[in-house]
Amino acid sequence: MCPHRVVLEHVTSRWGVLVLLELLERPYRFSELRRAIGRVSEKMLTQTLQTLERDGLVHRDAKPVIPPRVDYSLTDLGREAAAQVKALAGWTAQRMPDVEAARRAYDEARAEKARAE
Repeated sequence: MCPHRVVLEHVTSRWGVLVLLELLERPYRFSELRRAIGRVSEKMLTQTLQTLERDGLVHRDAKPVIPPRVDYSLTDLGREAAAQVKALAGWTAQRMPDVEAARRAYDEARAEKARAE
């Protein structure tokens, strides 16, 4: 698989999108980020953060204190990617009525075709 496709999959994955959008607002601790995203398992959030960190999009700042404190933030590259994701999310929200109309038309056409057969 092409390397750019792999990064695109990381950025546009279910949890990747949500992590980037949340971190665009501010840095988060792991538990805060998990609550902000909602319905993501600890394992999936950990994997997503590690993947985005490896790609250079997320910075992990582990503080040597007790109890341990780890903050996550976006790198410059991550902010750039998150801005693109935010634009796509905005377009999706704006164009959702058109998508819903297209879905209804598609479903109606398929139902009509099935009745005719």
